[in-house]
Amino acid sequence: MTTDTNCTNVVLVTVDSLRVDAVGPYSDEYRTPVIQRLADRGAVFEHAFATGNWTPFSFPGLLASRPVFADSGSIGVTESETLAETLSAAGLATGGFNAANGFLTDHWGYDAGFEEFESFVADAGSLYGRYLAAHPTVEAWLQLASSPVRRLLSRARGGDDDRPFMDASRMLDVERHARAFIEDREEPFFLWIHYMDPHTPYAPAPRHFREVSSATLGTHRMVLAHARAGLGKDVGERALADLRTLYQATVRQVDASIGRVLDALSANDAREETAVVVAGDHGEEFQDHGHLAHYPKLYDELVRVPLIVDVPGTDPHRVEGAVGLDDVPPTVCGLLGVSSPQSWAGDSLAESVRSGERPVDEPVVSVTVRGEEVTQQPIPRELGDGDLLVSARTAEWTYIENTDTETAELYHRPSDPTQQRDLAADPDPEGATAIERLRPLVREHARSIEGTSGAEPASAGDAVQTRLEALGYR
Repeated sequence: MTTDTNCTNVVLVTVDSLRVDAVGPYSDEYRTPVIQRLADRGAVFEHAFATGNWTPFSFPGLLASRPVFADSGSIGVTESETLAETLSAAGLATGGFNAANGFLTDHWGYDAGFEEFESFVADAGSLYGRYLAAHPTVEAWLQLASSPVRRLLSRARGGDDDRPFMDASRMLDVERHARAFIEDREEPFFLWIHYMDPHTPYAPAPRHFREVSSATLGTHRMVLAHARAGLGKDVGERALADLRTLYQATVRQVDASIGRVLDALSANDAREETAVVVAGDHGEEFQDHGHLAHYPKLYDELVRVPLIVDVPGTDPHRVEGAVGLDDVPPTVCGLLGVSSPQSWAGDSLAESVRSGERPVDEPVVSVTVRGEEVTQQPIPRELGDGDLLVSARTAEWTYIENTDTETAELYHRPSDPTQQRDLAADPDPEGATAIERLRPLVREHARSIEGTSGAEPASAGDAVQTRLEALGYR
């Protein structure tokens, strides 16, 4: 395979709530043309896993290659050496733009190392922002309800309708800042952009809805589906299908935005010097195990994620073996020829990207914290907020243990890809061997992070807390 690469820049694209089966390289059902083009010339990791089921548990690995709770006992990276800090110290220009996810702000340390950083949560303190905190789906409903009118007006003036009526997800703000950052750079750079569109509530532009659905009079059904889910009503098959259609349209919306960022790289003669990494921070559930969104569970619909790395000059290939999102920071450093900090937990996948070399294939550990009920809010900020659940995965097996109660689950994913048949109580010899290998890793990880649980939890500021509430978190 080709290994002669000239990579001086990296763009890391993370997409909130992105299921692995929602993007073309992993699915025969759905098309994501831009991400597919990246896959067609890059490395597709078949078994990439998040280190947690939601953003604050996943991102310490994604941007600091550290397990959540490992350094401070709380979520965030305030005590960790981040990827941006490492690259900035190596002389790269750094920019980070987060589409208003309140868990990825300077409050939690995610601005560290970025010369330019914007999280787009400042306006959450406005009167309208406070209203949205109490009514988090209103803006999405307005966007959906207005789509037929917007479509007619757009056609009348000969334009298109590929952009949202309202920038509810802050996608356009992120895209605009990312393009400006690229245009202003002459030195090597690292750019991180985080999209929120596939996070609830799903509010795609009309064009992208039409790309995944032939429905022409379904807007009222889409609003109703969100209303039923938001009010905690029973969601039947029809409403569930509507939600999944809306979700898939938001994925297409992100795909198109990534394409415009890539166009900016090409327009500035930087495309063939820039590696592009695309990853989901976690997945999304559509009643795969009884719920919607991403409650504290560790099944594949929430933990298995897309991971695609396009490095100019390499041949396209698919990479087997289990890898974790905490491998992303050392991989970015490896592609740029920068040494990784010794404190980082992940391994560089740069050689797997360049030459197709199989990764080490060590089990990937993921965690969540669950209160008395699965749907209990708020999202835990520290270990003491509930029971600690830890999973360990290979490309074949998933072992999950509630480390407080020592209850366990075991799944053989090749024969049970949706993880419905728990084999822990009566494993066959192969299952028993898997438990023997994975259980000690789970318990050792629990011991390693429980030693930091005495730290004082951080309290979110008003603007951050308001934005978290607007996303449905308290």
